[in-house]
Amino acid sequence: MKITSLVCLLFIALTFQVSAQKREYVSLIISDSLKENANAVIRLNQIDIAISSQRNMTVKEKRVVTVCNQNGLNAIHAIESYDKRKTVKSIEAVVYDAFGNEIKKIKRKDFKDESASGGGTLFSDGRYLTLDYTPSQYPFTIVYESEIETSNTAFIPSWFLITDFYVSVEKSILNVTFPADLGFRKKEFNFENFKISKEKETDTQLSYVVRNILAQKHEDYTPVSRIFPKVMMGLEHFNLEGVDGSAKNWNEYGKWFSENILKGTDILNEDTKSKIKTLVGAESDPIKKAKIVYKFVQEKSRYVSVQVGIGGFKPMPANDVDRLGYGDCKALSNYTRALLEVVGVPSYYTELYGDSNIRDIEADFFSIQGNHAILCIPNGPENIFLECTSQTDPFGFQANFTDDRDVVVMKPDGGHIIHTKKYQDKDNSQISKGSYSIDANGDFFGKVEIVSRGTQYHQKQGIEKLSAIEKDAHYKNYWSVINNLKIETIDLVNNKDSVQFTENVAFSSSNYTSVIGGKMMMVLNAYNQYSGSVKRIRNRKHPFEIPRGYIDVDEIEVHLPPGFSVDFLPNGFELNTKFGEYKTEIIIKDVSKLIYKRSLFLKKGLYSNKEYEDYRLFMEQISRNDNAKIILTKN
Repeated sequence: MKITSLVCLLFIALTFQVSAQKREYVSLIISDSLKENANAVIRLNQIDIAISSQRNMTVKEKRVVTVCNQNGLNAIHAIESYDKRKTVKSIEAVVYDAFGNEIKKIKRKDFKDESASGGGTLFSDGRYLTLDYTPSQYPFTIVYESEIETSNTAFIPSWFLITDFYVSVEKSILNVTFPADLGFRKKEFNFENFKISKEKETDTQLSYVVRNILAQKHEDYTPVSRIFPKVMMGLEHFNLEGVDGSAKNWNEYGKWFSENILKGTDILNEDTKSKIKTLVGAESDPIKKAKIVYKFVQEKSRYVSVQVGIGGFKPMPANDVDRLGYGDCKALSNYTRALLEVVGVPSYYTELYGDSNIRDIEADFFSIQGNHAILCIPNGPENIFLECTSQTDPFGFQANFTDDRDVVVMKPDGGHIIHTKKYQDKDNSQISKGSYSIDANGDFFGKVEIVSRGTQYHQKQGIEKLSAIEKDAHYKNYWSVINNLKIETIDLVNNKDSVQFTENVAFSSSNYTSVIGGKMMMVLNAYNQYSGSVKRIRNRKHPFEIPRGYIDVDEIEVHLPPGFSVDFLPNGFELNTKFGEYKTEIIIKDVSKLIYKRSLFLKKGLYSNKEYEDYRLFMEQISRNDNAKIILTKN
């Protein structure tokens, strides 16, 4: 057990004994099971949501957290946002030392007050209050309390029982009160493995209590959204941005949103209309027209980061974005929609949860669930989705942030749940073709062309924006298995029309291998070794997920040093499993030249905890064979 954990155990045993009367809502004794693996222990997390009317909601939170070490600081979660429709009525925190003595009281004026748009003035009414406290010692306990009031009753915060790994929960409470005529609804997720008590459920009240949730150890590739419990809530009759609304499902919500929130936000001045019409010219194909408009938006505007629900749900008027040249995801998506409308291309505002971890909008449960906005353009049986916040993404490219998930598209006839583009495993490709030669001293001279598509394009496209020094460092890290690497030339081509990124790199290395006793031994796969490892996890508890698959194909021509002959050559190797396929092949062309071929295909999928060890062994075999060595003997 770590020393920090031992200190925390001693602290928890002593904490609150000095002034227990002040914190009577916190138990003085914590079971050993809650202390185990915990960077922090949430002693109490109580959320009281009071919906008094369609236009008023109050949320009170009381959170008592014992932080055992630096890794537990995030469990405090002392942050509140506010804007013109959301007020922070009170916020404070009190910090106690290891002996229960109060060491700091943090009032509202001591919280850091920051713009939600990262210091910009565009969304000055959207701001955050965050706790600005740097601990001088561990462990410590913090008691955090806040109260917010809002008219946006369309957005009821979800109840998350567990927020992170290595955090245990002694007690968590959710109390919700609401008028019977507002149509309150809720949906529970992942309750089956937790003892969650529903204390009350009536026409006007809902209450949950859970005790003693043990700290969860982090297990690689765990799909958190499938294992952590939560409760999602919503109203049939709500208020959003000062407008009363009513919706039982996504279809009704989309129609209301289009008529009440989006209406009037797409007005553009005549000069801008004339400019975009001139740019499009005589083009009649709607997709080609959309590409012209998308390029115009990318060149004209920049993105200011403000999430959906912070700084308002209503997009800023298109005319303001046009004048200022920047906006958040809502504003830029709506601005692009307005420009497309001018040239006769239909498009639809779209809400979703944007993240590298794939997360769907719940199709069977209407509530405000998204954190991001994009634009949908109908295109026959398929739809094209535009990421309007990016100044560099190709037209319609979605990989790794908005791909492969259910989203809600706001059409005039209502909201539609549509799935975004899924990048198939074999479309996420990296194709490498190159050569290298080894001289009699063991020095290396090589060149390679790497063509990346799909999600692998996403991982590569940022290289072209790096400085020369940064590019040099990138490739030295990428080929870290090659000692003393010297980059000779770099030529990059970013073809956004075909969404293909091509790298042509030439490099050399002194002493890639050495001659010992007349023999030379070297790794044959110099360009694309899998050098990672999958962590061994005994008695794994959770399922694991490969969220996106891919394929790598390599063909490398190897020129052997003159005066040497092959003494040992690795055999070709092949693996076929449910997780993917791997194959190597070595073809001898003549005494001085051979061809090394390698392919690795990894499949997207959700797998059980019992299959994890098989996956680990699969990747271990790949790593071992990628490191296979050839032995040469001097003639």
